[in-house]
Amino acid sequence: MARVHRLSRQDARRLAVRAQLLQEPRPTDLVSMVRRLAMLQLDPTNAVAPSADLVAWSRLGSSYSPDDLRRALADRQLVEIGALVRPAEDIALYRTAMREWPGSGALKDWQVRRRAWVLANERCRRDILDRLRAEGPLQSRDLPDTCEQPWASTGWTNNKNVPQLLEMMAQRGEVAVAGRKGRERLWDLAERIYPDGTDLPVEEAVRERDRRRLRALGIARPRGAEVPVEPAVVGQAGEPAVVDGVSGEWRVDPSLLDEPFQGRTALLSPFDRLVHDRTRAQEIFEFEYQLEMYKPAANRRWGYFALPVLHGDRLVGKVDAKADRKAGVLTVNAVHEDVPFTRTMSAAVAKEVEELARWLGLSAHATASPGLPAL
Repeated sequence: MARVHRLSRQDARRLAVRAQLLQEPRPTDLVSMVRRLAMLQLDPTNAVAPSADLVAWSRLGSSYSPDDLRRALADRQLVEIGALVRPAEDIALYRTAMREWPGSGALKDWQVRRRAWVLANERCRRDILDRLRAEGPLQSRDLPDTCEQPWASTGWTNNKNVPQLLEMMAQRGEVAVAGRKGRERLWDLAERIYPDGTDLPVEEAVRERDRRRLRALGIARPRGAEVPVEPAVVGQAGEPAVVDGVSGEWRVDPSLLDEPFQGRTALLSPFDRLVHDRTRAQEIFEFEYQLEMYKPAANRRWGYFALPVLHGDRLVGKVDAKADRKAGVLTVNAVHEDVPFTRTMSAAVAKEVEELARWLGLSAHATASPGLPAL
């Protein structure tokens, strides 16, 4: 029986920061970084910079260029699956699940409905495959809509037949994202995008995905509520742990426990995996955070796209910033201090803001930021 590790909150925080490559020394290579983090989430919001680029910059520093990500995707070292960038070799962890779409065993009602909808539009599915085989890669708008049963939704996807069918065909492993034209995805046959490989049994693939996710998170709950995009739980990966002052069981990657810790200051994307699990951030870091871009301006506490601030092993505040590319300025509207900033902390945050502005090709300007020295 595996030993149960007893951690202080500081131990847990440092484990999480270390796993996310947010300490010194910095990683130096984008592809290796993505392999360690397991994934990069894509999001079109560009208030400061696209999230995937912000995540890479916060780890690699200003030596990183968005062209590095585009090249890695074009070279098929990295691939896009469901708005996540993953190492190409990780396709083996998802291929069997793709073949068993919409799932194995007893299906949920929504899975049954999706399977029935795809079957009802078999002609359109084949038309899309034929067009991609002959002409791909193509945008969804360039593909034929020969659906006999429209996609019904109370949301914005209503009657978006081809985009919805492409999403499900991607989940089935028939098509894949070949690149992007601006923000629009280019689709092609999956066999042209994904590397050849051996399918893993579903149970083995799930265990390996849990193991890699725990390696990227350092510490996580074994089970919990389902969340969109990427799970926050890791099953029985790693070894059990308890955190002083926090109830319940955790799982930890024991290989990360005894590594030295050298913290630094970093500005994070709101989608960064260090803060993406808001419950874990509250429990371990005692850090409250919400993404407020969907709230009316009057109801925002921290800002449209406030950047969480990491200082050492603590999440200490948020920087409300916006890139005004026409004016050539990165504007800092406010710095929200969760704990009182020392002079050292203020200087370190100001330096990161200035580094971010330089990386974006902008100058930094603070409109009303008592937490920062003059920019």
